[in-house]
Amino acid sequence: MRARCPYAPVAAPSLEELVTAHAAQVKRIACHLLARLPASVQIDDLIQAGMLGLIEAAQRYDASQGASFATFAELRIRGAMLDEIRKGDWVPRSVHRRAREVAAAIQSIETQTGRDAQDAEIAEQLGLSLADYHAALQDIRGQKLVSLDESTEEGEGDDLLARLPSPQAGPEEDVAREQLIASVAGLIDALPERERLVLSLYYDEGLNLKEIGAVLGVSESRISQLHSQAVSRLRARLAA
Repeated sequence: MRARCPYAPVAAPSLEELVTAHAAQVKRIACHLLARLPASVQIDDLIQAGMLGLIEAAQRYDASQGASFATFAELRIRGAMLDEIRKGDWVPRSVHRRAREVAAAIQSIETQTGRDAQDAEIAEQLGLSLADYHAALQDIRGQKLVSLDESTEEGEGDDLLARLPSPQAGPEEDVAREQLIASVAGLIDALPERERLVLSLYYDEGLNLKEIGAVLGVSESRISQLHSQAVSRLRARLAA
């Protein structure tokens, strides 16, 4: 007679168990994003949106696809929070307009010269002193550092986040998202070395602006300027 296997199959966790086990992940992501947003953004709004993304992830998760639930949920949670940020649009229109102007100036210079636009050239293109240009970069730092999003006025510009899928996205939108991410990754690799390093330390290593300044031996405000300029340069090159 064949002996019975003493091990019973392990039941897959329920939706409630997945959500409960990963609720802390939502708060971690919200805190990470909040550090890159204006003070007017409320963490409770991000957490609420993130929990909806987590629930959606738990409903759609398929363990047979190979990815861990934490990895799968991360994209859904972030996507839900970014949707909330985009809808809220906490940044004044004047800041969005200035960000578009900086990106357009960079695009114009790099198209004409075939090389990286320099600070002084961008300032001259905008009709600003170098100090005023750096102050403008400080202002646009609060413009959704979590992404390359640019909320636009009617009929103007291109909202890059609109190209990314919502938490309800299907396979085709997921493919489009991966293609956009690959394009952005390639453009990041082509950034000037210092701007590329700032983005790497900020997003990959999780350092704050003050810590990056200590690493590079410059002020926190200069790191803020470099970050804003890197994002503007990426926006310009994506538009091109």
